[in-house]
Amino acid sequence: MKSTLKLVSFVIICAMGLSAFAQSKSKRDLDNYRQPDKRGINVFEAPKDSVTSFDDIYVRIGGQSTIQYQDLSHENSGAVELKEIGGNFNLATANLDIDVALFNGVRMHLRTYLSSRHHPEPYVKGGYIQIDRLDFVNEGFMENFMKYATLKIGHMENNYGDAHFRRSDNAQALYNPFVGNLIMDAFTTEVGAELYYQRNGWIGMVGFTNGKLNQDVANPDTGGASFLAKLGYDKQITDDFRFRLTGSLYNTGAVRNSYLYNADRAGSRYYLVLEDTEATAKNNFRSGRYNPSLRNKITAIMFNPFVKYKGLEFFGTYETATGRANSEPDDRTATQYAGELIYRFGQDEKFYVGGRYNKVDSEDPSGDDIEISRFNVAAGWFLTKNILAKLEYVSQKHDGYNSASIFNDGQFDGLMIETVISF
Repeated sequence: MKSTLKLVSFVIICAMGLSAFAQSKSKRDLDNYRQPDKRGINVFEAPKDSVTSFDDIYVRIGGQSTIQYQDLSHENSGAVELKEIGGNFNLATANLDIDVALFNGVRMHLRTYLSSRHHPEPYVKGGYIQIDRLDFVNEGFMENFMKYATLKIGHMENNYGDAHFRRSDNAQALYNPFVGNLIMDAFTTEVGAELYYQRNGWIGMVGFTNGKLNQDVANPDTGGASFLAKLGYDKQITDDFRFRLTGSLYNTGAVRNSYLYNADRAGSRYYLVLEDTEATAKNNFRSGRYNPSLRNKITAIMFNPFVKYKGLEFFGTYETATGRANSEPDDRTATQYAGELIYRFGQDEKFYVGGRYNKVDSEDPSGDDIEISRFNVAAGWFLTKNILAKLEYVSQKHDGYNSASIFNDGQFDGLMIETVISF
């Protein structure tokens, strides 16, 4: 913890110094950058623009702060006693973002969780360098290719699927029209590189990582690799109609421990639901989610359609993950479906209402064929482009678990209120 605090302090001091050095630059909008406010909604990969505004090193310091009021109730068959929960506020979460324009077409990003459900203390999520021009090699070098290409390198959020662009990332919950993420929450941060090519609406990406969430030279024989790929089409067909469809792949042939569905160290929004009497919010931080535990071998495929006509939008997810642990003789499969229908209205679409249905079918490691379903209804109000208030009703049910499981006939439902500040 002390070393983490020292690192955060060092980064902040450096950022303040660089800010003073570049204080002549007044605007906060960076090139090829997803805005952290309302303008970033329904933005997926960072937009690619060959026009540059770089004139000197510039540091943009931003962040998010989010809190929920939770009033949920839960129950199961009674084989395992559940922890008593009631209505109250959850821990306020916060992020610190540092984005630095280093050179013409070169940008750095760093995100630190200042507080989260699992880590009340500051914790560096990760960062990357993004290269959109190669002028640092030679002015105009490979200009025709880099007009459409982007390279990202770092210990970063890996681009598998489109759902991770709409999920809440600790305190950055402004992009998510709901309070919770998907049941099978595909999200991981591994060291690697991703190469993008965006042209005439077409999007292609290939990437490789070292397959590790936690980096450690003390385990040199635990190598492995993850391969990522994405292909899609995203086009504003008319002023009123936008269409996007992507397919994504995440594959690990053999790794020490695959974290694709349990890499989020910030934690679930639904605190302590379907947890036993000894559970704590910090230690049992994935309440309400499902991890198929494909520990050492996994191939996951996700398809995401997105359609927006005027104020009405639909976002869908179809996902299948197949793999196993080394101790298992055969592969298992988990499948997820989700559909979100949102209607945005009012001046500049400052209000919205919507619903989401999410279902997971899985061959569980226990041998049970389980099914988890969730239904959300939500409403939101953008008080400003940086402030969002949400109200959500959520209901989740578990089926197929054996009689000794805490999830046997398990369910929870109730209301959530969340407020988000992002700048």
